[in-house]
Amino acid sequence: MATPELAALTGDYTIDTAHSTIGFTVRHAMVTNVKGTFDDFTGSLHLDGSDPSASTATIDVKMDSIDTGSADRDGHLKSADFFKTDEFPTMTFRSTKAESLGGEDYRITGDLEILGTTKPITIDLEFNGAAKDPFGNERVGFEGKAEILRSEWGLTWNAALETGGVLVSDKIKLNFDISAIRNA
Repeated sequence: MATPELAALTGDYTIDTAHSTIGFTVRHAMVTNVKGTFDDFTGSLHLDGSDPSASTATIDVKMDSIDTGSADRDGHLKSADFFKTDEFPTMTFRSTKAESLGGEDYRITGDLEILGTTKPITIDLEFNGAAKDPFGNERVGFEGKAEILRSEWGLTWNAALETGGVLVSDKIKLNFDISAIRNA
């Protein structure tokens, strides 16, 4: 199906969590990457196809839903050493600025709150298209990425390695595959 004109996409959308992923990659032991996802989140978009700068996004992530493929590691990440999920159950993102970079590329800036600390982040997005699915839902898709330093949000736990370096890198790569359905 051909992509509709951007102006026709203007409206409010709900992120379809069954067809979306919020994930991360972190360097482990200085030699490999560990990937993970957050499996429980909600979000909404307001798209303005005529004026992309008027577009907005919000995402709320349940931190207990972290999944790295290792129950022991996930438990450690939920503990007081990292996310303190009993005290801080939710991570939030609220956009403050959106811009078109030309073509299918966009940038959204917003406030990311983790552990009660709010800092700005910038997410580079690629518009993957729009289509009507077999159930009659109007969908849009975006793929995004950002990098943060976890220490800026107070995530500082680490362990020194005998060979030098640390167990967990400060730099975290965030990735987003978002499918959103237009609200009726």
